[in-house]
Amino acid sequence: MAENKMLHNAIAKVEGRELTVTRIFQAPRELVYQTWTDPRHLSHWWGPEGFTITTHEIDVTPGGVWSYVMHGPDGTDYRNRIRYIEIIRPERLVYAHGDDEQDERFRVTVTMEDQGSATELTMQMVFATAEELEEVVNKYGAIEGAKSTLGRLAEELAAMQTNHLEITRTVHAPRELVFKAWTEPEHLKHWWGPAGFDLHIASFDLKPGGLFHYHMQNADGQQMWAKFVFREVAGPGKLVYVISFSDEEGNTVRAPFSELYPLEVLNIVTFTEEDGQTTMTLRGGPIHATEEEVSFFYSMHPSMQEGFGATFDKLDEYVAKQSN
Repeated sequence: MAENKMLHNAIAKVEGRELTVTRIFQAPRELVYQTWTDPRHLSHWWGPEGFTITTHEIDVTPGGVWSYVMHGPDGTDYRNRIRYIEIIRPERLVYAHGDDEQDERFRVTVTMEDQGSATELTMQMVFATAEELEEVVNKYGAIEGAKSTLGRLAEELAAMQTNHLEITRTVHAPRELVFKAWTEPEHLKHWWGPAGFDLHIASFDLKPGGLFHYHMQNADGQQMWAKFVFREVAGPGKLVYVISFSDEEGNTVRAPFSELYPLEVLNIVTFTEEDGQTTMTLRGGPIHATEEEVSFFYSMHPSMQEGFGATFDKLDEYVAKQSN
């Protein structure tokens, strides 16, 4: 049987003054609904790739308002205001989408159809006129933006599945510096990797699709090669990458310690700042993995928590010195 294309791609249709986008997510409906109504999840995926958001207020109840600013990759800010009209958990949301100038520029109906372990989601956006819809499609790339947003939602749902790893750590440095420590080789070499290992960078290309290829070596000469393939670079708020073990040429290989460790793990790292300190949340899980590999990844959570803890100790010490 051919795989349903909507599992990986959204399908869009324009008819009159309506834009409809549909996609199937490999996640139960209750979990999909949660990503649309919990601000902790909305901040991870809302908006096209490269965008981040800052929420000023959110009340997901009929008549409630979600006020937020969307930050574009070019530094442009877009103020948005959503007013919720109808909420039927976990199957339907209706809201008016506007901004500071206009309370309702278009109305959105989101339906979530239960398909067992999957969910078919449909977004219907209705504009006042066909001409207004045509403008946002042609001038602002509304169709591509909606598909990109749902692609980010798929990644968020993958990270939220039962066996994902989540680590939160607050370090004593401002967010800009912490993000640089994650994304600039001259900083990374001072902290990335387990205690007792030195980092050697073979290549580093910070952009979506770019590669960070490196090896770590201890005092006995033991080496481990690995790589990041960046999915999203939205500094200083978010970094998304797929991490794998590799060989010297950058080919993906099995982990040196087990054939059951997944070949690819998707990590989503978010950065928030308060009072000069930065809270990092790393959330990750296997992609394209077998059930056996997912179970093995879950069994390793305690050791990974310990390993990341030691690594983040090094980061905290390093950025604290840099910020003084």
